[in-house]
Amino acid sequence: MARNKEGLVLLLDVGPTMYSVLPEIKKVCSMLIQKKLIYGKFDEVGVVVFGTQETDNELTKEVGGYEHVVVLRNIKVVDGDLVDAFQELPRGNFDGDYLDAIVVGMDMLIKKYQATNKGKKRLCLITNALCPIKDSCEGTKEDQVNTIAAQMSAHGMKMESVIVRGRLCGGGDQRIMAENDRLLNLFSEKTSARAVYVESPTALLGAVKTRNISPVTIFRGDLELGSKMKIKVWVYKKTSEEKFPTLKKYSDKAPPSDRFATHEVKVDYEYKSVEDPNKVVPPEQRIKGYRYGPQVVPISSAEWDAVKFKPEKSVKLLGFTDASNIMRHYYMKDVNVFIPEPGNARAALAVSALARAMKEMNKVAILRCVWRQGQGSVVVGVLTPNISEKDSTPDSFYFNVLPFAEDVREFQFPSFSSFPASWQPNEQQQEAADNLVKMLDLAPSAKQEALLPDFTPNPVLERFYRHLELKSKHPDAAVPPLDETLKTITEADPDLLSEKKDVIDAFYNSFELKENPRLKKSSKRLLEKKRSGSDEDCQDTTNALAVKPVKVEKIGDSSPVQDFEAMMSRRDSPDWVSKAIQDMKNKIYSLVENSYDGGNHGKALECLLALRKGCILEQEPKQFNDFLHHLFNVSQEKKLRNFCESLIPRGLTLISKSEAIDSEVTDDEARNFLVKKELKFE
Repeated sequence: MARNKEGLVLLLDVGPTMYSVLPEIKKVCSMLIQKKLIYGKFDEVGVVVFGTQETDNELTKEVGGYEHVVVLRNIKVVDGDLVDAFQELPRGNFDGDYLDAIVVGMDMLIKKYQATNKGKKRLCLITNALCPIKDSCEGTKEDQVNTIAAQMSAHGMKMESVIVRGRLCGGGDQRIMAENDRLLNLFSEKTSARAVYVESPTALLGAVKTRNISPVTIFRGDLELGSKMKIKVWVYKKTSEEKFPTLKKYSDKAPPSDRFATHEVKVDYEYKSVEDPNKVVPPEQRIKGYRYGPQVVPISSAEWDAVKFKPEKSVKLLGFTDASNIMRHYYMKDVNVFIPEPGNARAALAVSALARAMKEMNKVAILRCVWRQGQGSVVVGVLTPNISEKDSTPDSFYFNVLPFAEDVREFQFPSFSSFPASWQPNEQQQEAADNLVKMLDLAPSAKQEALLPDFTPNPVLERFYRHLELKSKHPDAAVPPLDETLKTITEADPDLLSEKKDVIDAFYNSFELKENPRLKKSSKRLLEKKRSGSDEDCQDTTNALAVKPVKVEKIGDSSPVQDFEAMMSRRDSPDWVSKAIQDMKNKIYSLVENSYDGGNHGKALECLLALRKGCILEQEPKQFNDFLHHLFNVSQEKKLRNFCESLIPRGLTLISKSEAIDSEVTDDEARNFLVKKELKFE
């Protein structure tokens, strides 16, 4: 028996109120079987439908009752025929009783597995719960649910109920719906069950658990708060990216008559000498090398093993910080969950106390983690409290890996607030943008939020699974078009776009769009024309050359302002901004100090204005303000009063907070700066 083998019984409501959603149920059930054929080929699945005119189940024959419930397929290993069986789902003529179907499904699992396979037996109920259930012969309906839930717990069964509502099934009697919801939620309180409500085909596709992944801890041990305080915790993965199934190499060289051929492809590699291509180099004569400048440094496996960092397995607290200090974009990789050691009341109490204290103080913890002995890397991450809303579920923590300095990618962009008013949206444009955002709200009032992560399948994977199933039966089949249900994930709702066309048009008309024509003539041809002396050609050449500007790496003497602006606009490295600012400071110093009778003052003033503008755009006000203070002090020491006086008519002063949000200078301080400096010179 496979370790993760699951026994599953699907309980499908096919009554008249479910007709509109049956096509979607066929899709989701087919997808479930397709995934099991890839990931759980030893899993066993049975199918029960209720609401049919016929009755066909063992309980009816043994004890009577349980009418309009049909066992469409007994529990057996999944196969391709089951996918086809879902395409022929019957349409019932009677209102289905989901409690009868649950009991029939339980009976099938008990008879099939007896006391074995605990925790791997599952019931999956899909219904709209719009129809009333029969009264119990003994006790109330709640008593009946409690009895069924007790039997489910005793035999280690789980159940998930997918209740289809909203636009998929329309409305119903509110009293009956409320009673059914109460009974189904009672299962969640009494046993291992969950109830999920869906209102769209996409949510239905994601609500049914199609793959059984057993939780595996990545760490079991102490959360070390200090040398004398430790909490026993277990760590699981909370989210992990689902990858494509591994595609294996396949060989068709085996004869068709060989039924036992594996069609496996084995790959062997040979390393040969460059000097003698016919000589094979054995493994003991090979060594890895790493490039270091122009040379290759050989490092043996023994040396590499000695160099590796080998920390001890541990999870240690480094300290606490305000939650606002950890930006969302710092999170890397998967999310883990820390829970107290199961059955350890003291650990649960300690985790709960710590989590609630952190929540109350709006703090997060920074941890250093080495998940297993011999792990070659250390992880530093943030621990966020997760306070449980259920009494039966203990408090826990979520853990996200944080980046090291080498992992951070810095890209500097000017602040929108620093742009001139002509570049800012006016009231009409802002209102049009606001309306567009409101129109595309995924969580409108009185409706279920669309594209919830828990219920939204990966459309790329889903399309792959469907095509794989199609190719298994029709090898020459073409790739089918994208399913309409998957389109709702990858594309905007066409009905909504049509309904709100006026909002989209208003946004479009609020912004003027101009075509940026692409020059067709090459720079080489235009340069040849330039030699002929045509003014028009010279102008075209200038435009063509402007398409591919030369990358400036330092500020020259001929055009320092243009060089500075070119360096500031470079985005191939974050260092260019700081280098451009420093180079411009040096250039201004040079112009002021080497000026004869004020000859360079005009050029220095232009450079200073360009530096001020650049520091505002790049949000570097402190750099300019400190430099201007220093420039005035140097000018006073070296008796360069003429240069400082030339700044006053131009109003060239400190960058204030209204110009750059990071500035520590108020508007009044900026205005009074030149007045104070003028008084000092007097």
